[in-house]
Amino acid sequence: MTIKEQIMADMKEAMKARDAARLGAIRLLMAAIKQKEVDEQVAADDAMVNALIAKLVKQRRDSIEQYMAAQRPDLAEKEQAEIDVLATYLPKQLTAEEIDVMIDEAIAAVGMTGMAAMGKVMGMLKPKLTGRADMGQVSGMIKKKLMG
Repeated sequence: MTIKEQIMADMKEAMKARDAARLGAIRLLMAAIKQKEVDEQVAADDAMVNALIAKLVKQRRDSIEQYMAAQRPDLAEKEQAEIDVLATYLPKQLTAEEIDVMIDEAIAAVGMTGMAAMGKVMGMLKPKLTGRADMGQVSGMIKKKLMG
């Protein structure tokens, strides 16, 4: 079963259970998938869906920061509830140690050091890590290794 099929099944389940919060988050995700399919005129595969989910989760995290700065915990809670639903469709998140090993391998494969290697290392890691790690954190880890 593809991720998209699982999302559709979960949407039907949420409708039957009358779980409005979960249904709203799933509908939001389905709308994003359909929009991407229409825009690019392709059928969404698991990799594309994972990238979309990661993007939506990142947007929600950014919103939570802004809501907390504006002292609106009620809105931040709503965003966190959506993250909780969306995160169920993401692959298992990697640990810092696993990411560290992958960064070391990518740096060794590129054979360069310093900030000149940053783009190449990120290019190698992005397809492997999208949806499995926060790319902002990964970028910071790579910078530390290349500069240190």
